[in-house]
Amino acid sequence: MLNLAVMLEDSARAVPVRLAVVSGNQTLTYAQLDAEADQVANLLVSRGIGPGDKVALSCPNITQFPVIYYGILKAGAVVVPLNVLLKRREIAYHLSDSDSDSDSDARAYFCFEGSAELPLGQEGWAGFNEIEGCRDFFLVTADPATADPATVSAFPGAVTLAAALESHSREFTARVTEPGDTAVILYTSGTTGQPKGAELTHANMALNALTCHKLFGEVEHDVHLVALPLFHTFGQTVQLNAGLAARATLVLMPRFDARGALSLMHRHRVTFFAGVPTMYWALLGEGVTDTDTDADATVAAQHLRSAVSGGAALPVEIHRSFRRRFGTVIREGYGLSETSPVTTFTPRDGEVRPGSIGKPVWGVAVELVADDWTPVGAGELGEIAVRGHNVMRGYYRRPEATAEVMRDGWLRTGDLASRDEDGWLYIVDRAKDMIIRGGFNVYPREIEEVLHSHPAVSMAAVVGVPHHSHGEEIKAYVVSAPGAQITEDALVAWCRETMAGYKYPRLVEFRDTLPMNATGKILKRELRTETASPNRS
Repeated sequence: MLNLAVMLEDSARAVPVRLAVVSGNQTLTYAQLDAEADQVANLLVSRGIGPGDKVALSCPNITQFPVIYYGILKAGAVVVPLNVLLKRREIAYHLSDSDSDSDSDARAYFCFEGSAELPLGQEGWAGFNEIEGCRDFFLVTADPATADPATVSAFPGAVTLAAALESHSREFTARVTEPGDTAVILYTSGTTGQPKGAELTHANMALNALTCHKLFGEVEHDVHLVALPLFHTFGQTVQLNAGLAARATLVLMPRFDARGALSLMHRHRVTFFAGVPTMYWALLGEGVTDTDTDADATVAAQHLRSAVSGGAALPVEIHRSFRRRFGTVIREGYGLSETSPVTTFTPRDGEVRPGSIGKPVWGVAVELVADDWTPVGAGELGEIAVRGHNVMRGYYRRPEATAEVMRDGWLRTGDLASRDEDGWLYIVDRAKDMIIRGGFNVYPREIEEVLHSHPAVSMAAVVGVPHHSHGEEIKAYVVSAPGAQITEDALVAWCRETMAGYKYPRLVEFRDTLPMNATGKILKRELRTETASPNRS
């Protein structure tokens, strides 16, 4: 048997009094976290929920997330973590994963009460009431001990998690699950069509977490700053599962902001940070703004032993700037929800090659393939295909969608890459992001790398926009560096001198910010909706 909850249970036996999670003024030792997860498991079993049943969870990075997550797993049920930014219609869809509202696939739903800025409880309660089959709604309160019925006055018929747990034991023996049983269903972002749920097994998740130990190295007591949302695959595997299995202390940050992150890194002597490129960009910007923040950054640099990036390509300039400021080399990896997620990573015994996503991790094979699945040669461009212990069972209730991307155990990712003579992989772009201008293929990431080298550019995102004769034109959305003075025409002129004629952006638009999702990825699909029909040549 194998149950992903072993990530917590083994550590609770070994270091029961060590702090497992910290969230503001709330803390849980390993023994307390394990006992509270046992209590959640007993609650679910009392409601008739057991192996294979789906249980949804909408919760930011607070102590209750790991409590509920592992409680669901201990009961043998399947965790369905939901993005905290979803609205009622989207929540109802995920609870049922069906276009019909006549039945529900999720048996229970744990939902955080939210706040004025994030009305998650209201949206979750409304979505829950739009479907019929999901029987239990548990309101997760900011204060874990809150059981007062008055708290749920806005949610008639709901019960707080604290009230629901009151009569249940804090001891539970995890249900038997097999390695190939589904542990977690992670929904894709749904950039095209309805979101699809990637079914990840106990073996997928456990082996990927243990692989992280081989990649990052294990120390006696790491301290993670967890700014990545735990509902997302990156934070869930690399920090929640891998971190707790390594007996680390997880400092949870419900919402990332650079100044707050540096303060927490200083206060808790954080040794391990994982983030997406926009987080590193923000940390670099905040590290020089004022005396207090700069002091936080200085102390953070003294303790930080490991910095990991994923989720999107990391600009080479951020690599260099972070190493100068924090004295730590960012090690870059690659993966997606469908691969649990870690697929490639910078080898521990190899010098970091900025711009590369490294090599395949232990137990995973990667090929670059053409449209017909035939492998391409060294130095040639191909779509990344993955096979190994990390590849999902398939898309939940989507056999046709599964068949489109999987063949003989191989998964096509939709990402284009090349491989050098040493086997290091380099992401070129998402296949769907490639721009075809006048018959020439243009890869936005290449243009973005060049833009990031300009001293007046802090952040850039490049997309294709419709053009009457070229098919598509290249447009760059740019956030200026602090204090920089440059016009759009001047930046276009610089690009013309720096890049081939078919590559440089004819259109530049300055923005104060770029749209991002909850994980910090730039939302290029939103930028594409703001299309123009340029005539410049």
